[in-house]
Amino acid sequence: MLRKTTDLAIVNRGFWEDDTNKVIGEALLVLSERVSDNHSVCVITQSYGNLKQRLSKANRGRRVKLLECKSHTTPSNRILVRSLDTLFFGFFVFYALLRSRPKTVYVATDPPILVPFIVFIYCSLFSSKYFYHLQDLHPEATDLVIPVARPLFKIMRFVDSLVVRHAEAIITLTDEMSTQISYRSSYEPKVILLTNPAGFDLSSTLIEKGMDFVFCGNAGRVQRIPLLIDAISEYYKKGGNCHFTFIGGGKYSPQLKGLDRQYSKVTYHGPMPPTKASDLVGKHRWALLPIDDEVTKFAFPSKTSTYLLSGCRILAICGVSTSVGKWVMDNDYGIVCEPNIETIVDTFFTVENQFSISKSENVTQELYDKYSFETFSTSLINILFART
Repeated sequence: MLRKTTDLAIVNRGFWEDDTNKVIGEALLVLSERVSDNHSVCVITQSYGNLKQRLSKANRGRRVKLLECKSHTTPSNRILVRSLDTLFFGFFVFYALLRSRPKTVYVATDPPILVPFIVFIYCSLFSSKYFYHLQDLHPEATDLVIPVARPLFKIMRFVDSLVVRHAEAIITLTDEMSTQISYRSSYEPKVILLTNPAGFDLSSTLIEKGMDFVFCGNAGRVQRIPLLIDAISEYYKKGGNCHFTFIGGGKYSPQLKGLDRQYSKVTYHGPMPPTKASDLVGKHRWALLPIDDEVTKFAFPSKTSTYLLSGCRILAICGVSTSVGKWVMDNDYGIVCEPNIETIVDTFFTVENQFSISKSENVTQELYDKYSFETFSTSLINILFART
């Protein structure tokens, strides 16, 4: 039997200073640094440059063993090229696991299905245990954006369900996602709910707020962008006065550019660096959170905590019974609006005429602590080492 030499391996394609998800990357670095105080830990990841050198220069992760391979693609590459790069990373993960020989593996859905399956194979062969963090449910979440051929979909779901059934525990975001995991796996795994961090300094919420609505993130189909565009146009036709700001790229970027050209009170910025985008979000009183009801079964919008810690009230455009709708209503974070043009327009006027949007949402220390890196990493440490 292969002798274990590492207490914990953290497997995630995105890591510190990864532009695709800087918040999770920073959170996993904080986790690895804290674990390294009492345990041996390695991180298996993929980067565009010499991550080890950059970490050393920033005096980060000094006791963390870093096993990285080079990424050969960007999000703008064709899906076939990105799939081949994912396959390459999968082979590297197996090699890195054999090299580091961990007792416990923490693996998340970046990238989904293939890499968690490789972790499952390693742990089955060498009697290690793994914890599977499903921040999105695949292939279901993928299928809503890019329809997957049914035979391939069934194979992918079978593989991921196999990984779920053999995990020490499953970590996910919402009760709705937990229900879907149990349903599609025909199994009742141990599921632990854990909120993603936001990665905000509390002082960043003190930005003066002089702007109305903001949308930040991917402008794709599941974000109901066409519906939102039609509702904004109708709102202006009826004499609406609120300003709308859009940040980010995606399928509907051309339509958002057109909306910007058509109305002086709409501004489309396109993609922005995360820090700059967060600063701009913080200048707004309300954040738009349109989301397809079906996708809330398999994922949770990544910008929710950022909106909250920017001091924004949230206008969620979705069904009130979805996980997003319940989250907004139960916590009094804002308003939930049914996804149809008439209701959305009426809600815009309600915000304009009845709500005191001159006052920013007060971000308390308690709310900040709830979404901090320290809280996230402490929760994960308690999960990963509860039985060791």
